[in-house]
This record gives sequence, structure tokens and C-alpha cells, in this order.
Amino acid sequence: MSNAWMVRAERNSRLYDFFKDNSIVAIGWFEIGSLEDLNTRKAVMSRVEQQWPERKLQAVAMDAGQLFRFRNELAVGDMVLTYDQRRRVYLVGTIAGPYRYDRSLDPEYPNLRSVTWRGEVSRDLLSVASRNSLGAISTLFLVPKEVADDVERALTSHRPSTPSSPSEDEAIEEGVFANIQAKALEFAKDRVSALGWEELQDLVAGLLRALGYRTRVSAAGPDRGKDIVASPDGFGFEAPRIVVEVKHRQGAMGSQQIRSFLGGRHPQDKGLYVSTGGFTKDAYYEAERANIPMALMTIDELVESLVEHYDNLDMETKQLLPMKRIYWPA
Repeated sequence: MSNAWMVRAERNSRLYDFFKDNSIVAIGWFEIGSLEDLNTRKAVMSRVEQQWPERKLQAVAMDAGQLFRFRNELAVGDMVLTYDQRRRVYLVGTIAGPYRYDRSLDPEYPNLRSVTWRGEVSRDLLSVASRNSLGAISTLFLVPKEVADDVERALTSHRPSTPSSPSEDEAIEEGVFANIQAKALEFAKDRVSALGWEELQDLVAGLLRALGYRTRVSAAGPDRGKDIVASPDGFGFEAPRIVVEVKHRQGAMGSQQIRSFLGGRHPQDKGLYVSTGGFTKDAYYEAERANIPMALMTIDELVESLVEHYDNLDMETKQLLPMKRIYWPA
């Protein structure tokens, strides 16, 4: 029976497009060279210890375990996943080839496995239990069979899972709060994703107020390219005047949407475009060449900012994203 694996695309999912475009998954540790002749865990540990003799045994064992699994346990035909935090989607594929060492694609990620990518699955289509299971922060880990089955179901049906009871969801939430910070952030993003568009707009406005601005939120209906105007005086007369567009959808915003937003701006404006579906590469390029200061904010960056400034949020905004304070050993 084949297994299913998660291979992380590095911090902020920066390798996601690299994996997708080159039909591979890859891990680093380039300093120790090829793993081709390292068929045992002991041999991998010995190589890691030789390269980094100052590391503690526990760190050596963790690194060696990741490398050994990638070299020896991933098999042709196994399911493999990687995650794009910006767009909140899992890329699903099948391992298509044996381990190989190749520094021509990226010198820092030479340990490769060829993959036949099958498609993307929105995180919102998975069950709460599956989302939490896939929140582990290891570079490489084995995905439980029930989670792999849920991913397969979502990939083929394009439908959300059957909702669990409120009591089950509350128990899962308590478990998340007791877990590591990265997992808690993913759960917060799930909450933000579940908000309605007007609620998300109010959440963004609340964040701007926590940063010291006064806001005017557009009523429902045509807004001529702006959902929120933030400024020191609240009317937009006093600089800086920040004009905000909020898009709450799964699809990534492209360059055309950015150009449309910029078309209605005044020279003294500053632009903020918030998209829970993320942005394409062309959108980022369009924002960089804009004639006014322009920032693009993904759901990942929005949640991180909300957590950072949570104590300064007003009560109405906190009610949109209730959070508990936890303490983690330093």
C-alpha cells in the first residue's frame, strides 16, 4: 500500500512555484553532498555529524531522519503534497522517480524527487481534522491515511467535507491552542477565511484603526475601486491617505485587478490591496512599478499583523476574530 507525504515548500511557501514548475519536490542540506550511497539511517547520521560536529545529538537525529526518509522511504507511486500559504492551497501529486542529486535547478536544494502533479486542493475543502494534521511544521512528514483519503476526495469532488458537530470543532480548537504557534496561525487563517466579505472588510478597517488611523468604510455596492479610506483625520484630507481594496475569494488577483485599482488613485494616495486568495507574480510586478506607494497583503500577512497588534484592536474587531492568549516555553 502506498504512503502519502508532505514536503514543505520552505518558509512563506517560497519554493511552491519552483516545485510546481519543475515537477519536483526537493529538500536542502546541500552541504553534505549526495545521499546516493547512504542507504541506512546510521550512515546519514554519520554524514550530518561530520558536517556539523557542533550540533546537539537531537538536532542531528532530526536532520538525519528527514534526509533518510526522503532518500529511502519515499517511493514511486506515493502521494505527495506541498502547501502554498499565500493562496491556502495544497498541490497534490504522485512521486514519479527515484531519489537523485542535482544542483543545476537550485544549488541549495539538490536532493530531488520527480513528481507528476495532479492538481490543487483548497484548504477550505478539507475537514478540520485534516487541516490540523497537515499543520505540522516539519520539512517532511508522513500524512495519515485518513487525511490522504480526505485530500483525494477533495481533489476529485471539489466539494467541502461533511461538517462535524460544533462540540467536535470546539475540542479540535482547544487542541490547536495547545499546539505550536505556526499551527495556531493556520487556524486563525481558517477563521478569517470563513468570514463574509463585509466582515473581512471590517476586520481590515479595525487593523488600520489599531495602527492609529481613522477609517471610512464604503457601503455595500459600487465603491469605485475603494472599500476603505484610512487617514489621521478620518476624512482623507490629512496625509497619509491610505486607500484600501479588499477581495475575499479563492482565486489569486492578477495584474489587471491591480491596474484597475491604481487607475482611480490620486498622486498623494497610498494603496493597500488585501486578497485572501493571494496574488499572481504579475500582480506583484504591477504593484512594484506603481506610481504611488502600493502594498499587497495576503491572508497570511493579514493574520500575522492582526496577531501582532491584537491588544490594540477595538472590541468590535476582536469579536470578528476571537483569540486566546497562550504562553509557550522560551
